[in-house]
Amino acid sequence: MKNFFLAILSGLLLAFGWPVNGFPLLLFLGFVPLLVAEFNIRNSNAKFIKWKIFGVSYLAFFVWNLLTTYWIYFSTPFGGAFAILANSLLMSVVFLIYHIVAKRTGFKASASFFISFWIVFEKIHLGWDFSWPWLNLGNGFSAYTNWIQWYEFTGTFGGTLWILLVNFIIFKAILSYSEFKENGILFRAALKSVLLMGLPILASYLILWNYEMPKNHINALILQPNINPYTEKYNTNDTKIGELLLNMSRESITDSTSIVLAPETVFADGTILPRFDNSEAAFFGRQIASLQPNLSFLGGVSLYERFSDPSKVGPQSNLLRENDWFNDYNSAFLINNFSENQIYHKSKLVVGVENFPYQGLLKPILGDIMIDLGGTVAMKTTQPDREVFTLKDRVKTAPIICYESIYGEYVTGYAKNGAQFLSIITNDAWWGDTAGHRQHASYAKLRAIETRRAVARSANTGISEIIDPVGNVTQQLGYAKQGTLTGEVILNDKITFYAKHGDYIARISKFLALFIFLFAIVGFKRSKHFQ
Repeated sequence: MKNFFLAILSGLLLAFGWPVNGFPLLLFLGFVPLLVAEFNIRNSNAKFIKWKIFGVSYLAFFVWNLLTTYWIYFSTPFGGAFAILANSLLMSVVFLIYHIVAKRTGFKASASFFISFWIVFEKIHLGWDFSWPWLNLGNGFSAYTNWIQWYEFTGTFGGTLWILLVNFIIFKAILSYSEFKENGILFRAALKSVLLMGLPILASYLILWNYEMPKNHINALILQPNINPYTEKYNTNDTKIGELLLNMSRESITDSTSIVLAPETVFADGTILPRFDNSEAAFFGRQIASLQPNLSFLGGVSLYERFSDPSKVGPQSNLLRENDWFNDYNSAFLINNFSENQIYHKSKLVVGVENFPYQGLLKPILGDIMIDLGGTVAMKTTQPDREVFTLKDRVKTAPIICYESIYGEYVTGYAKNGAQFLSIITNDAWWGDTAGHRQHASYAKLRAIETRRAVARSANTGISEIIDPVGNVTQQLGYAKQGTLTGEVILNDKITFYAKHGDYIARISKFLALFIFLFAIVGFKRSKHFQ
């Protein structure tokens, strides 16, 4: 029972260290009780050791996942349960593999393996069809941006590495003290831990104090229509939505406004892609853009394209009947009166809601499970490149749609393609007034630091905000409020080290984890052979 209590303690420490209400110093202790429990079980004479390791780790990770991402249930009960149970399972598998390696190697090798393998796990979570990187450890500092200004060099994987290193220093101290009972062990471990936690924070403040804010900026108007997606959104047509957005813009526009932002799929009727120019979304976009001569309007729209030509069928196309397909898009569009319309299709999709993972493999087995997941019946179609939108005077912005803002290296693609600030349009109302929308808004600050790009964020029901390149929120409109934000959005052309090199920490970790794993397995077999 002691080990199960330790597992629960780990889950609570990780959960209570998580944004937006948690205190991230707890993350530096979060894995320690679970590591102690694994050590106790590994060195016991109990039967079914692997199952016990799996059990205590699953308990710890289930508590963490449940307390931090319970809010998914409010939008899709089955999908919420699946996300919590499946992600806990994946984390437990990672921990079980660490146990196998720890049995065959020494402390340094096993610690290095766990740290590198966990980073590999987080990297996989950013790229595969079951992608769910919400709890990647580096996200845990999003509410304390003054501590992590060095993310412009490392991205969030620097935060993951930081957390795990401190956890293993503390874990090692507990093991050593249990064996030798020397107070000096605790003193040295405390000193190492304080230095390892404190020096990056000090470096972050030095970066912050010496950072020169770019001088160029534009003025943005952000719309928050506050439309309830369960009772209003799909019962309100695009004409009524357009009229609301136009009236809100007229009331708040100024002579200096360069861009008006509206939320994700604010025009939700379903517009035929080839006829977009004649749609209600385009009409009201032009009306808003006409309020000022140099104004651009950026908003979200649901688009689809129907076709019968088999040569146009892609892996994300949806079949209606024989020789009758359609592509379904969650898109952003930009309209002004001095250039052609610009459209971008969302390309990082929510699992189950917008994306049927591994459709070719799973659909013959599961059927149309997307309906059961509470999502849209149609699978969304993406595009391969990170297209940027161009405003007046060749100012460029990234049209980031909702879930895409969780992906660090992905967002750097917009910066490398010329985006001078990040526009995030989202609809977080599906989760209700829970931690979900607050965490999502908080993560946008990480993207600002990584790219040193200001963020203009339009959320249907909130939180809408403007964030500067160091992660400070300069303007904010809270949840469930209809209204507008106006403010300066800073422009930046410089490419950060992280934007240039991406997730290099994860790439290095792949090689390190593989090397230690092979060393452990081959070395173990060899030692058994010579016994």
